[in-house]
Amino acid sequence: MAKKTGAFWNRSLHRDIGFFYVGLIIAFSISGIALNHRTDFDPQEYTVKTEKFELELPADPTQITDDFLKEAAGSISDEEYRGNRKRGGEARLYFKDAFASLNLKTGKGEIEYVQTIPVLGQMTILHKTTNIWWVWFSDIFGLAMLTIAITGMFISKGKYSFKKRGWILASIGLIFPFIFLFLIR
Repeated sequence: MAKKTGAFWNRSLHRDIGFFYVGLIIAFSISGIALNHRTDFDPQEYTVKTEKFELELPADPTQITDDFLKEAAGSISDEEYRGNRKRGGEARLYFKDAFASLNLKTGKGEIEYVQTIPVLGQMTILHKTTNIWWVWFSDIFGLAMLTIAITGMFISKGKYSFKKRGWILASIGLIFPFIFLFLIR
């Protein structure tokens, strides 16, 4: 039996890890592209309907507490209430499949009922979830991507090898993220 070389193991690891993670690579690629354009459209959910509402607010603004908003949520929607955020003169109330904006001076507001975009919406959730099992799986996936990148550098031999030409392309590829990091600031 012939001795297995480093090139053999590089090709094997590169190929087999790539096969195992091809579904996740595709899902992360598609949803990542969609998330890059989230200022143009919401890749996770779409609005089914909107409704206007008006609440009678207490005269004293300090009485508009979390408890007040939780109680008021029942008159705004039958959806399960999940919490709120107050910022400036507006409160945002979050429900299971909806969210409402409330003007804290006038008591006028609007609720949007939303649904997850099939497939794309679920894929975008993968980028944001904090489920401990998914976090571990994603960390392992990150290590697998590093393995694919490193083993890929040493698969080719001769004039197309990393040593001859690959390092130039890799260096150019590394420059772009740094350029964008400095431009985005």
